[in-house]
Amino acid sequence: MTAHSAAANAIPLPFFGADATSFARAELPGRSPYRVHADSTRQPVRWTRIDRRSAAKIFHQARALDRRSHVAGKHGGRLGHSGLQVLHCLVFDFLNWATGQLDPSYEAIAAKANLARSTVGAALRRLKALGILNWLRRCEESVEDGRYVLRQISNAYAVLPPSLWRAVGLLPAKAPLPAPGTWGDHPPLPDVVGQAAEAAAGGAGGAELLRVLDLDRKDRLAAALLRLGSAVQGAKP
Repeated sequence: MTAHSAAANAIPLPFFGADATSFARAELPGRSPYRVHADSTRQPVRWTRIDRRSAAKIFHQARALDRRSHVAGKHGGRLGHSGLQVLHCLVFDFLNWATGQLDPSYEAIAAKANLARSTVGAALRRLKALGILNWLRRCEESVEDGRYVLRQISNAYAVLPPSLWRAVGLLPAKAPLPAPGTWGDHPPLPDVVGQAAEAAAGGAGGAELLRVLDLDRKDRLAAALLRLGSAVQGAKP
């Protein structure tokens, strides 16, 4: 297989509802005779590049989510200390900024985060349940003692944007508009005729009044007054 055809057949990292997982399961129907997960794929992965600033922003939003979901009397929030540690390692230690490649082993994450392997697995599952992280299981072909075998390799990970997170009710919402008549509420502007009347009361000249009336050509009264005023001043409407 050429490099071009391999790239064409590469599957993207999965988002929610993607077909990558079902495709991988179709490769190895039923119980696999090899020591690999049945939903592992042998196809190359098409990585999605993510720049350093975007990845850092995702981590800071995840940390804020953990703070907002903190329960009094308990340690940490929905992500927990280990979840934040694992996410920090993925984003700042293992993510390739140029290509988007992110495929460290459990052992590598555990060593970098100074956590037990089982703790890393639990943290990864929490991150996936919240929609912050997703992964694709992979395997590769090899020959051992003259026999064809499949061997499990590290997962391909994707750090997902907050718009795909499942933390409903915990993400920051847009600030509500101020209630009418309260501090911060903007009073509605009068129509152009009213604005012209206020300008005339303030001593504005004829040219200024015509400029105000010309702000809304769809206002029939303003258009009529504009024509009248222009005729009086000897100007074109």
